[in-house]
Amino acid sequence: MRALITGITGMAGSHLAEYILNNHPDVTVFGTVRWRSKMDNLEDLLRDRRVNQLAQGISSVAGLQRVIDDQTDAKKANLVEASLTDATAVRLLIAAVRPDRIFHLAAQSFVPTSWTAPAETLTNNIVSQVNIFEAIREVGIDPMIHIAGSSEEYGLVFPNEVPIKETNPLRPLSPYAVSKVTQEMLAWQYNRSYGLKTVVTRGFNHTGPRRGHVFVTSSCAKQVAEIEAGLQEPTLCIGDMEVRRDWTDVRDTVRGYWMSLEKGVPGEVYNVGSGHAYTIREMLDVLLSLSRVPIQIKKEECRMRPSDVRILLADCTKFQTQTGWQPEIPFRTTMRDLLDYWRRRV
Repeated sequence: MRALITGITGMAGSHLAEYILNNHPDVTVFGTVRWRSKMDNLEDLLRDRRVNQLAQGISSVAGLQRVIDDQTDAKKANLVEASLTDATAVRLLIAAVRPDRIFHLAAQSFVPTSWTAPAETLTNNIVSQVNIFEAIREVGIDPMIHIAGSSEEYGLVFPNEVPIKETNPLRPLSPYAVSKVTQEMLAWQYNRSYGLKTVVTRGFNHTGPRRGHVFVTSSCAKQVAEIEAGLQEPTLCIGDMEVRRDWTDVRDTVRGYWMSLEKGVPGEVYNVGSGHAYTIREMLDVLLSLSRVPIQIKKEECRMRPSDVRILLADCTKFQTQTGWQPEIPFRTTMRDLLDYWRRRV
């Protein structure tokens, strides 16, 4: 079996690659990269020599297929260069790899960036998925396809609507959330129109080692590590501390992604989350309890969003009943591992 992970260099993509390599030796892993992709999140795999960079710049299906046949290593993550917004490059990729499973994780995923670059966010997230779907149709393969949706699609959630079920109305509050709603609708449309085996997960907030420093849990953990190292004054800067988020460890989340294609039903949408919501303040309390030095908190208005989702709390009954998935890693362990990750980096 061949599994293709778009966005393999991201936090979730790198953890998913590790999960498959460690738990499913019968699956050969391929991942998409761009020429400018940072490889930081693959450092562990690179250190263990479990990354195989296939030849770059090949412009024919036959040529890339020869490279794949000759150079693919079933025990490593095999990286293929492809810009997902380039329809020709995506068709070449799909025709040469011919994956049995596709995990589409690549996206512009930082909500604040979508406010400053809405067109880029919409173009990147929507066009990339259309290119993948059209390539699958043109090549004539029939893979299982996981689409990484987001709890941000729910947007404006009223107090009587939590915990949030898949049947809750979608009221997106950011360009990023709009792009994710569109991705989900495209998955539904291609499933109904063309029979593509799409499964969508609305992933609630997930974090852990390798989380980008712009995301709140990682920003806070990085600041704690820098304060401990004497690189920052003992004051941690933060925005709105009263919004509530349902955080799951990324290592549990990617296991859920795998199970969505193992046991999920094509055409369906599933929530993936922990079922417990913390305020930002409560998350900080956990993080500061792990700190080696006293730290003060400072609220900064510049870190506030134009509009924000006040609460995201998942009802994952549908997904758990269908697949048997359950989160296993405690939140304190997640935050400890994230802090240790930044301690090593700073």
